[in-house]
Amino acid sequence: MSRRSLLRALGAGAGAAALAGCGVPAAYVQPGDRSAQDRSGSDKRLVFANWPLYIDTDEKDPQRRPTLEGFEKSSGISVKYTEEINDNDEFFGKISPALMNHQATGRDLVVVSDWMCARYVRLGWVQEMDRARQPNVERRLDPLLRKPHFDPGRLHSVPWQSGITGIAYNRKKLGREIRHTSDLWKSDLRGRVTLLAGMDEAFSLLMQGNGVDVTRWTADDFHTMADQLRDLVRKRHIRRFTGNDYIKDLSSGDVLACQAYSGDVIQLQADNPDIEFVVPEEGAELWAESLMIPNLARHKRNAEDLIDYYYRPDVAARLAAAVNYVCPVPDAREVLASSKDKDLAALAENPLIFPSQEMRKRLATARDMTARERPGFTKEWNEIVGL
Repeated sequence: MSRRSLLRALGAGAGAAALAGCGVPAAYVQPGDRSAQDRSGSDKRLVFANWPLYIDTDEKDPQRRPTLEGFEKSSGISVKYTEEINDNDEFFGKISPALMNHQATGRDLVVVSDWMCARYVRLGWVQEMDRARQPNVERRLDPLLRKPHFDPGRLHSVPWQSGITGIAYNRKKLGREIRHTSDLWKSDLRGRVTLLAGMDEAFSLLMQGNGVDVTRWTADDFHTMADQLRDLVRKRHIRRFTGNDYIKDLSSGDVLACQAYSGDVIQLQADNPDIEFVVPEEGAELWAESLMIPNLARHKRNAEDLIDYYYRPDVAARLAAAVNYVCPVPDAREVLASSKDKDLAALAENPLIFPSQEMRKRLATARDMTARERPGFTKEWNEIVGL
């Protein structure tokens, strides 16, 4: 199971449908109405909701989570850890009735993709964190992830893990390099290339291939990209639009190149060294899935302490070694590099976990779609993708 959602045919629609089903319009919550009496001082526990397979586990006992156990031991705080998030929209629909009706969700900490974080922040459904309690976050958060468009200063969110949406291809079978997004459209890849079906996952790379600064993209940029895709679909150049099943297509050789996530490719390369991952010359998107504290959480300070714990370089290094995504704590690289374990030390040199300075120059985070833009763009995208 992947942390990136597989197919989102409705884009923002699942969350909107959940709200409409409640018969109550989504309402912005003022900052003064977001907090509840914090029980952290007397009630040393918290509830942490995350995605499956997104934390380190003990090799002999998968039910044990060493970093989480380390936090419990050092802090005296008990953590109820649930792997209940399988899709951003699905989880939004699950907890939105409570948030929109100004009720507690029963969770102190959640992890969702940044494009979905934007919706929570816009609605005022998450609390601002006390950075005085989080010196590690203040000091060690990757500068590339500090200023997302939806949450300036990262006051309401902190990256759990990060990643890159780029291009994966089988160099041996293709017989040439891919360096530009436009290389996907060459004749030798007709019918042998796939793109991601999820609009939020796919559009940034395609715009960047057209030379767009995705931190400030416009409606015209989106429509130009959409027209390009329509033509490629009409010519049957694109084999299909996929969820995470692109992994199987690339492994089997049914496709030779595809839009892909960096974390998946690390695992593919372990089985097939001919698979390469490319950040195109024009750039690729750096995304994150971030921790947030929902409104009325009863253990806010405990949650803030846990977040800061995961920004200790030694803890971040252990988590990165387990999940193989881009680590949001660059200082963790030195921890892995100094390891006596050769495999762990090698991870410090993996650019898909710690991007090189040259690669970092080509990474950007797209501005999020506004609530007004999203319905029209989603309709146009889904018509192209066939959802």
